[in-house]
Amino acid sequence: MTTRDKHGQGGARSRAFASALMMALLGLAAPVAASAQVTTKAPPPVAGAKPATVQKIKVHSAAIEGNLEGESADRDVLVVLPPGYQSHSKQRYPVVYALHGYWIGAQQWSGEIHVPQTVESAFAKGAREMIVVLPDSKTIHNGSMYSSSQTTGDFETFVARDLVAYVDRHYRTLPRRESRGLVGHSMGGYGASRIGMRHADVFGALYMMSPCCLSAREAAPLSPEAAAALAQVKTKEDVAKLPGALRPQLAAAAAWSPNPQKPPLYLDLPVENGVARPEVLAKWAANAPLAFVDQYVSQLRRYKAIAIDVGDRDSLKGDAGKLHETLDRYGLANGFEIYPGDHTSDVAGRFQDHVLPFFSQNLSFQAR
Repeated sequence: MTTRDKHGQGGARSRAFASALMMALLGLAAPVAASAQVTTKAPPPVAGAKPATVQKIKVHSAAIEGNLEGESADRDVLVVLPPGYQSHSKQRYPVVYALHGYWIGAQQWSGEIHVPQTVESAFAKGAREMIVVLPDSKTIHNGSMYSSSQTTGDFETFVARDLVAYVDRHYRTLPRRESRGLVGHSMGGYGASRIGMRHADVFGALYMMSPCCLSAREAAPLSPEAAAALAQVKTKEDVAKLPGALRPQLAAAAAWSPNPQKPPLYLDLPVENGVARPEVLAKWAANAPLAFVDQYVSQLRRYKAIAIDVGDRDSLKGDAGKLHETLDRYGLANGFEIYPGDHTSDVAGRFQDHVLPFFSQNLSFQAR
């Protein structure tokens, strides 16, 4: 069933980060803050909410081993255990995997969505208790794009296989697809769309919050300053000195157009010496969910529920709507909501009052 909110007023947060990300992926000049973590409004605490337990662990991923960027295969992961986990020692729980956006890691993401308060409040307001897992997929260029690359490592498989297997081994989960949910915001929304389409055998319900990067990128030359800065990169340590506006494009290139014969960055950019490179652009286009969604319709039909939401003042609204329309065209039931807000203004409230209740209604809480 498709639902659509009326466009409304309110939510005064800036779209600067979303715009910067999109512009940088296009190769255009755009200012990017030194840190893209934003201060988000926390929903009011719910009286009587019981405390959840947050564990910070390391999960080793064989899929990330040996990558050319030197990204650690031992990934930080936050695990939020519901209030009843310790007292109900025989109970097993569904798991929701929540993917962070570009420039931040799991710790910053937990701050943006005000974990554990929002998780505790969601349960207090009626959502059924589940485990929430926040994996860190930040890289040297501030984002893996949740993709598979010799340069960055295979973060797609890290999430869909290595992480899920670890959580099922070490926690009291319901270890089947019907009891696993996948959600992400911004770059994490891209990750949810990509991983969700390719791994419907692992997850049973799918939620995309303000997903970025759904459509194919276009070519645009680097500014002379950006080109000069890139020319100075001789070692991995030099990457830290690059202008912030370059990072999103480098992250996309490392994920989608890796080149193992081109140290020290091991990637190909879509424009070189002012000339567009169609072969690189083709690789980027091949990684756009709006380009490959038609290949995964049969997989998407396996989901019990799919949802997409986006703010009415978010520059990503158009592509999110196109994905919804594509799913509709194939007769794939999906919820689509445009709510009053920008890219980050209400992400914590949405997580509490929409995302977790969605999984509470659509995941299986029954053991076989």
